[in-house]
Amino acid sequence: MYELVKDAVTDLNAAWKLSKLEKNTSEIIDAVSALNRSEVMKLGMNFKKFPLGCDLTEIFAGTCASDLDKIDLMGNCGLSDSIGASIHVCAYAFADIAEANGMKPLDLIKEVRKATDVPMDLDHFGRFGPMRFPREIIKCQGQCYHEGPPFDGCPKDRIHSRLFDKEEEGWADREEWVKLASSVAINVTSVQGGKGHAAPLEEAGEVADLARKYGKGIESIMFVGDGYDDLISGFSAALELGADVFVLEGGPFNQATDRLEAFARAVTIARILAPGKIVATNGAYEDECRIGLRSGLNAIITGFPQNHHGYMCGYAPKTAKRGNFGLPRVIQIIREETNCGCGCGGQTIAPIGKDELRALAASVKVVGSENVYPKKIGDAVIGDAHWACITSTPLYSKAQVENTVSDIVKMAENGEIGDSVAFFGGRYVSWAMAKELDGIVDEIIISDADPWVEEVTVNNLRSALKTDVLRANSNDKEAHNNAQNSIITSTLPGLARKLSINLPGSITLV
Repeated sequence: MYELVKDAVTDLNAAWKLSKLEKNTSEIIDAVSALNRSEVMKLGMNFKKFPLGCDLTEIFAGTCASDLDKIDLMGNCGLSDSIGASIHVCAYAFADIAEANGMKPLDLIKEVRKATDVPMDLDHFGRFGPMRFPREIIKCQGQCYHEGPPFDGCPKDRIHSRLFDKEEEGWADREEWVKLASSVAINVTSVQGGKGHAAPLEEAGEVADLARKYGKGIESIMFVGDGYDDLISGFSAALELGADVFVLEGGPFNQATDRLEAFARAVTIARILAPGKIVATNGAYEDECRIGLRSGLNAIITGFPQNHHGYMCGYAPKTAKRGNFGLPRVIQIIREETNCGCGCGGQTIAPIGKDELRALAASVKVVGSENVYPKKIGDAVIGDAHWACITSTPLYSKAQVENTVSDIVKMAENGEIGDSVAFFGGRYVSWAMAKELDGIVDEIIISDADPWVEEVTVNNLRSALKTDVLRANSNDKEAHNNAQNSIITSTLPGLARKLSINLPGSITLV
């Protein structure tokens, strides 16, 4: 395994081979731990390249705190929605705000859902519904983040105490909360020595089962810890519970001797192991955020003033404190570190905005939600965890497309496509379309601006289809001329328009 991991640092084909293998958690951790820091970072970035992993960079925004007025919560959610930041729902705070305004907690989250379009990420959710905490927890000033590592327990001896009687009152509505969410977070830090920090693993399993019942993405929160044994226990527990996305907590919960190297390693290991191909951080000091982004980090959870995520990411010890407005700071850190070097060819921004989310929603609508992650073609899933989560949003409901994969199949069956068809864009939409046209057309030509993406797409489709699949060697015009019909598979409006001008007569999807 070490030799393959080592080769994957410099060889994308080796990384592709590694991505297709059944992986042993301990072996991957051992192999990545044997690399030097620059190799670890390079490997992580390789696994942030399509189709090895999600290549977007984004923010999740914690919009709430128990002592916010309702108008402030709604305004925070509206601002998050307008910039295309997924709303990170701290369920206990939503419930506290609702009750302070004479509302049922469920009615408040319904109001937020009605007023916004972006994904909602549900956290602090337990077996009865929203977790409820005593005053000493909801008023926490973040002293552990302010003081910095090493962390050997809460400075104020805070434990994971909960108001179970209050939680049980919400039992009847708990499934409705999950139905409204796009993804649900569970916490596995109890197996990493964090029993005073999180619910028991058994309860996390119950929440994961509930999320799975309604087709929601599952995010697993874990500590970086000592950077080795704690990662083995954390990743193993997350995989056993069926997590799609891994969320790493550094800051005071990163107790490794070399904490930056440990954070980079944790991100890279997560990139290789995450079934949903997305890796986020729930708490990371500024230097951890920066090295994490250089190692392939997809997402940073941040927040508005008074929300605890507002200080957990992007600050340094002695500056991390409740009241910080982390959101603009994290956006700037992402812009400085990413420079859109995510393999997107300059077609998306970092962090992504609402236009990118709209394009993603359109892609899933074109393909059909029943055909995406965790469904596979050949050796890889179609899409990543986003592709499952985006269907549970108003963005998806409102997405307008000109043609779906089913429409294209009907055209082919009616003889409107011809025997030879060219796809422009070698990503997941073309994968799904090729699968549905298999046996209906004689030849599919794939053209993509990235030669390696084109190559791996063709090889993967050839392994799964009977129809001949050919490379265009990134020559759009030649592919267009050699095919009886052409289909522009990109759902990014600007790119689709540009291609349609350069390739007249092509069928477009958006």
